[in-house]
Amino acid sequence: MEDVLASLGGRLQPLKKGQVVKGKVVEKNSNSLVLDIGGKSLGLVAEKAFIEAKDFVRHLEVGDEVEGKVLIPETPDGYTIISLRDTAKDFIWKKIEKAFENQEEITALVKSVSSSGVLVLVFGLTGFVPKSHLTEKNDSNINSLSGKKLILKIIDIDKDTNRIILSERAIYEKEEMEAKKKAIKNLNEGEIYNGVVSGIYDFGVFVRIPVSVGKKEIEVEGLVRVSEISWEKFKKIEDVVKEGDKVKVKVIEVKEDKFALSIKQAQKDPWEEAAKKYVPEMKLEGEIVKISDFGAFIVLEPGIEGLLHITKIPPATNLKVGDRVNVYIDEINIPEKRISLGLVLTSKPVGYK
Repeated sequence: MEDVLASLGGRLQPLKKGQVVKGKVVEKNSNSLVLDIGGKSLGLVAEKAFIEAKDFVRHLEVGDEVEGKVLIPETPDGYTIISLRDTAKDFIWKKIEKAFENQEEITALVKSVSSSGVLVLVFGLTGFVPKSHLTEKNDSNINSLSGKKLILKIIDIDKDTNRIILSERAIYEKEEMEAKKKAIKNLNEGEIYNGVVSGIYDFGVFVRIPVSVGKKEIEVEGLVRVSEISWEKFKKIEDVVKEGDKVKVKVIEVKEDKFALSIKQAQKDPWEEAAKKYVPEMKLEGEIVKISDFGAFIVLEPGIEGLLHITKIPPATNLKVGDRVNVYIDEINIPEKRISLGLVLTSKPVGYK
């Protein structure tokens, strides 16, 4: 029995979809990878699973051990179909982090072009080159870049959000980039600048600001993450700012040759004045911006929302997003930025004002 268990890798339980298994590479082909996963069947990485891990597979040799996830426990041919997506992603991110730390030059294929920059493939992942980080030649011919390869440097990464920002100018316009690095060193956290929105992307907006270096004024570009755009909630960034808009920004982080900005922190937090403006029993009008299972969220002013709890809405009352309603302040908690509202009714059921 011990010999049988040993031949099966000590496992008699059938594999399940999603299960993580370890395997040793026993065969490597141009379109598939065969793994010994220690059971009665062999693991197979093929077709879509092979394509998505191709860059990772390229570095594997027969005898290497890898970890994968079961997609199909057993095919009619007796194989277990394995995905290496998670392992490949970790491997690729290590390459990206190394290239970033060592300031290596990399070649990336342009996937698509927009008014704010270009999307490129970086070791199989998607990266972004802001328009302002293209060389002057490519900037003026940006629409012709799709499908072409660019030599770039990674200038910012965030693994948690899969953000990879790259620059072409960092390679070809070294003097200008060195001047910008000096300008960034002159920035101090907490300073307010007048800037211009230079690009909009799904993770935030880029803003150019002028920084004095000696007698010169040098423009540098920083990122305003989505969470730092506005005190108000919004669905689309373009509902708040557009490319070319002039905005005030606050420097919230300076780290070596990059920095982060905030549009909302350059403005006063509306909750700072809320204690003076809003008091219990106060009646006012607001707009319903969201309806959930536990009530309606109502905007009282930009950046200030209150909750009209479901228990304070009469059963026959039909509320919908966009409605303007008369409410009263039932309870206010400034430290937690929370306001509870009641509905002002024309006819008063018991318990309503």
